[in-house]
Amino acid sequence: MEAILTAVIPVVIISLICAAVLVAASKLMAVKENEKIPQIRECLPGANCGACGFAGCDGYAKALAEGETAATNLCVPGGDSVSKQLSEILGVEFEDVIEQVAVVHCAGDCNYTQDRVEYTGIQSCAAAKLIFGSKGECAYGCMGLGDCVNACPNDAICLENGIAHINTRECVGCGICVKTCPNGLITLMADVEKVIVTCSNRDKGTVTRKVCKNGCIGCKKCERVCPSGAIKVEDNVAVIDYSKCPDCDDFGVCARECTTGCIMISDFSGIHRVKQ
Repeated sequence: MEAILTAVIPVVIISLICAAVLVAASKLMAVKENEKIPQIRECLPGANCGACGFAGCDGYAKALAEGETAATNLCVPGGDSVSKQLSEILGVEFEDVIEQVAVVHCAGDCNYTQDRVEYTGIQSCAAAKLIFGSKGECAYGCMGLGDCVNACPNDAICLENGIAHINTRECVGCGICVKTCPNGLITLMADVEKVIVTCSNRDKGTVTRKVCKNGCIGCKKCERVCPSGAIKVEDNVAVIDYSKCPDCDDFGVCARECTTGCIMISDFSGIHRVKQ
């Protein structure tokens, strides 16, 4: 018994000393957290999408609290309501959030194009891209295997006729799907815009026409008829400069005159604007 106590007592004493040292160290070396950080973090939606330009919601909260940025309107998924809360906490003037939505620049569904190979591998666009480059006739088109669908935190994306479709009424503009698409077909745009080019094929018109009946053939007709110079053909595909689009004196003429119908006009209002 005495031998056991001789072994145990020193261990207990050492443990108590170590515990005391750790407690003292935790008090002396503690880094005080800015009280505003948890307040700000609680306001943010927790999407951790990076749309604000920081490493997730924690990074944005820290930057606001420590004065790295004073912009309270960087949280696109949170919208104006979050910006107002942040402004109140920080005591700064409210800044309006530019609401954004995701759009797919491909309309080559099963009615306009077809698969090049019968893909039976992992149901992932990234996997198909790695193995075959593309499973469809159009190397630039949507592969329709749903990586963006699985990534969307708001169930705003679905697959219809073999390609991705975005319900902008449910889209918060987080941009997660943009980073997910291996073909880079999804972009974010301000949800006040009304026109998009639903094609990303950069091949010459004759090649594009062979693989997709709905693809842009780079004929430049839209470019010629646009009165504000907002649309240009670059790398054989039409691209819209939205900064010039509002000045259009004949809005929609580009879509009406489009040879293949790949320019779409619609109301792309996102969830924040719908709620407003």
